[in-house]
Amino acid sequence: MTERASTTAAGTRATATPVGVNHVVLNVRDIEESHRFWTEIVGLKQVGALRPRPDMGPMPRMRFYSGAHDGKMTHHDVALVENPNIPAPPAEWGLFGTPLALNHIAIAMPDRESWQNKLAELQARGVKFHLRINHGVTHSVYISDPNGYGVELLYELPREMWETDIDAGLNYLEMLPTEGPEALKDDLEHAPRFGAAAG
Repeated sequence: MTERASTTAAGTRATATPVGVNHVVLNVRDIEESHRFWTEIVGLKQVGALRPRPDMGPMPRMRFYSGAHDGKMTHHDVALVENPNIPAPPAEWGLFGTPLALNHIAIAMPDRESWQNKLAELQARGVKFHLRINHGVTHSVYISDPNGYGVELLYELPREMWETDIDAGLNYLEMLPTEGPEALKDDLEHAPRFGAAAG
């Protein structure tokens, strides 16, 4: 059983490590355009929308989206807030060096097969693959939303392949083609293993 907090040598309670990121809220220029991206392209489901409240004054449009969590929806993984005043996206998307505060959001698919199906679906829809990378911890494709935010769609490799040397897994990458049938290939069988478990 994992302890949420521990006692330090001085007898004070140490702060618990967070479970992880609960949700991300994105400012978007056009909520309808972004809604289509997050539901039709990424595949999240809208689970709610912010209702106006007299005590809050003027409020922007805001919607909430969930992925499947063991077959169930959650309150939200991603929320969108309409703000037509945010700058236009850069002409060229890049993983590094673009003038956006948010680098990218990573969305995990349930398993390898669903990820491969998603790649084929995206390619058939004409969605541009900016990057197709096999990391040491995930296999990933990078696309971008209408606001220029990077979106990484991935499946996580089995923990035993990387958990004994996470740093090595994070620093490994194999760049793959972004177009044609080569962009859809996935070679898990020959993926490297890191740390003691690799022997």
